Amino acid sequence: MNSIPASMKAVRQHRPGEAPAIDSVPVPRPEKGEVLIKMHAAPVNPSDLSLLRGGYLERNYPFTPGLEGSGMVVESGGGAIGRLRKGRWVACTPDPTGDGTWAEYIKTSAMRTVPLPGGVTPEMGSMMLVNPMTAVALIGIAKKRNHRAMVNNAAASALGKMLIRLADQDRIHLINIVRREEQEEELISLGAKYVLNSTDPGYKAKLKDIAGSLHATLFLDAVGGEEAAVMMKAAPPGSTLLMYARLSGDPLQADPGWLIREGKHMEGFQLGRWMQEQSTLKKLRVISRVKKGMDGALSSRIREMLPMEEVNEAIAKYKQKMSHGKILLKL
Repeated sequence: MNSIPASMKAVRQHRPGEAPAIDSVPVPRPEKGEVLIKMHAAPVNPSDLSLLRGGYLERNYPFTPGLEGSGMVVESGGGAIGRLRKGRWVACTPDPTGDGTWAEYIKTSAMRTVPLPGGVTPEMGSMMLVNPMTAVALIGIAKKRNHRAMVNNAAASALGKMLIRLADQDRIHLINIVRREEQEEELISLGAKYVLNSTDPGYKAKLKDIAGSLHATLFLDAVGGEEAAVMMKAAPPGSTLLMYARLSGDPLQADPGWLIREGKHMEGFQLGRWMQEQSTLKKLRVISRVKKGMDGALSSRIREMLPMEEVNEAIAKYKQKMSHGKILLKL
């Protein structure tokens, strides 16, 4: 405990949409059921960009962003899980209303930590929870509801590539939507059988035709705005649009007639809420599949690692080429 400083550097967001700053803040101390983690690395994810923009999750300003990361547990506030985690490398997520992972230390519930599997580096472990668990959850939803085929936009993202691999393992047809020709080629090289480019002439008609022929009834939307309307219009009757991100930042658009006349549905997916709704056994199964897939189906390419002080450069680089690999913050 004597080696834990009184203060630390942290990325702080002071207003919605404002560029984050580096501040000196007190190091939090864990209470019962919580642990203190000396952070090592944290990725910049699309969900982080939404959080910085404002409106994604409720936050009191100023706050520390960062929805996942990795580090070593250096202190436990008490409780069986916390004591077991002390001294171990873990992947972690912050408490829903607490400060995030873009800091030298984070306090979080011991239940929000997962020990890193053997062979998984702290860098890879920093990306172990948000995208991999979301991918496993979405595939699980498709299987539970008996969807034989599904559609995903923003398919060239790290999450999109995970879905391609998992859908192949689980024998679910997946229609992938991208925006650039090089993204088409990359996904086909990964084994994707169905790839559509949303900038091509006739894209909307092609999406409707292939969704109908494959009986794709689950549409995964990471973009929102007008893209949601395109997907809903192309979806066969009885389909579900599941919105799991809002990359465009635009309001959702939909014709109520599609819901009334064609029995279509619209839902939202948020990983933390979904996990809370699952049984302990289901959570353990999800974590087990994530651990097993970290060196294969659920891995992500690291493009660059930048120090925390260069957080705004890291955000800019990630925005410019989001499908070219992850940008990590070294904490």
